[in-house]
Amino acid sequence: MTIGGSTATTELAAIRPFATAPAITAAERADRIEQARALTARAGADALLVHTGASLDYFTGIPWGASERMVALLLPVTGTPRVICPAFERGTLEADLAVAADLLLWEEDADPTALVRDVLPAGATLAVDPLLPFAWGQKLARHGLTLTDGAPAIDGCRMVKSPAELALLQSAKDMTLAVQAAAARILRPGILASEVVRFIDDAHRAIGGGPSYFCIVQFGRATAFPHGLPGDRALQEGELVLIDTGCRVGGYHSDITRTYAFGLVADEVRTIWDIEHAAQAAAFAAAAPGVPCEDVDAAARAVLVREGLGPDYRLPGLPHRTGHGIGLSIHEPAYLVRGDRTPLAPGMCFSNEPMIVVPDRFGIRLEDHFHVTETGAAWFTPPQPSIDRPFG
Repeated sequence: MTIGGSTATTELAAIRPFATAPAITAAERADRIEQARALTARAGADALLVHTGASLDYFTGIPWGASERMVALLLPVTGTPRVICPAFERGTLEADLAVAADLLLWEEDADPTALVRDVLPAGATLAVDPLLPFAWGQKLARHGLTLTDGAPAIDGCRMVKSPAELALLQSAKDMTLAVQAAAARILRPGILASEVVRFIDDAHRAIGGGPSYFCIVQFGRATAFPHGLPGDRALQEGELVLIDTGCRVGGYHSDITRTYAFGLVADEVRTIWDIEHAAQAAAFAAAAPGVPCEDVDAAARAVLVREGLGPDYRLPGLPHRTGHGIGLSIHEPAYLVRGDRTPLAPGMCFSNEPMIVVPDRFGIRLEDHFHVTETGAAWFTPPQPSIDRPFG
């Protein structure tokens, strides 16, 4: 795979849509609901309240974003699931709803939290989605409900991906890696970061991933800032290129970063690139069932410390966690960071991106994702082989 030498028009014309993995079935969503019931009961709660967003989508297929209006799943430990929704949204809700559930509809001048109170026993314990707005939690408590953390039930389901989820994640990551390779081929001296961003969005659409979920394109000094700098820079010979982008397939995310040389770069840059590559490999090697998440972060940092970088979050070094969980949310529990002692388990999925920052000069981030297997870990996408050959 080359860097430069092509055009956006040529590359877009060459893209063919990828085949994608099948959507999540109704049977799988039903299994998720039963698992959530069991975890809610284990936590000593009578019901679970799941807020709008990725978790509601996970259980019900409703892909709505959060707003000031309550839309939520009320899942009792036994009995029929109920979906709370504004009455005027009923038609849209029923079109999206992928599980059997009763509807609790409320009008604009009503208090939707009263619907929760009315269907639960007096003094019931309600496990609440940690993303539920605080004001709604206060109202639920004033209705006499005892609130407890719903994260063990929600995250307990979402953290471990099924084979169907792994397949959707693989589809998204395959698409983004192909788009990354195409983006490298359109680079030329003077190209603006905004041109590359626009191409990546068009390429993601053409390949079947929909619009880019996000896109960071940074050249030269701007690579020293983990999420870049404002402004639209032009690429020059002898600069680093950092591109971090992703798409979604069936709601499941990709998130891949490549950092590579456009022309000749200094030996110091190449040395730091090699350290970053080794740190990413060490994190991957440390991942196995039963290993605490924080140990994966520690493995990456140990490589940096041996090379005189860091320690901890000091710069030059790694200013953030080594990785994050990924699925229906681009960042979700668990996290590869000190203090997160969640044991790894087969089916858990993570980014692996122990970025090295040399302040105000340059940064190197290599980001690929892996899933935990019965014996260790498996890459979704092959890591970048070298600073000059980002795609092999």
